[in-house]
Amino acid sequence: MNDIASFVDRYINVWNEPDAERRRQTIRDLWYEDARHLARTIEAVGHAGIESRVATAYEKWVKEKGNVFRLRDGVDGHHDTIKLRWEMLPAGGGEVISIGFDFLVLADDGRIRTGYQFIEA
Repeated sequence: MNDIASFVDRYINVWNEPDAERRRQTIRDLWYEDARHLARTIEAVGHAGIESRVATAYEKWVKEKGNVFRLRDGVDGHHDTIKLRWEMLPAGGGEVISIGFDFLVLADDGRIRTGYQFIEA
């Protein structure tokens, strides 16, 4: 991984992306073809599944409720893994609504093979 900060920035921003085609392309750039994105109650598989997962989150939390996702702190990576913390808050500012921790396992080509998402608050 040459530029972890840029990779994580793209990862966070795909959840805020209003343009479906840009979102689709970013997912293809970031995730391996048969990647999995796993949360406690959700399992998204492959580009189509991950695209649906990201689009659903965007529609509910960003478009409908006016929130934004942003990097919180704690980015680190080694041995083809990345850990990061993010937060969701109103787009215009205000109190943080949710905090999460994502652990990403990368494939040999540097794209995400498996992403684990934990909601902390």
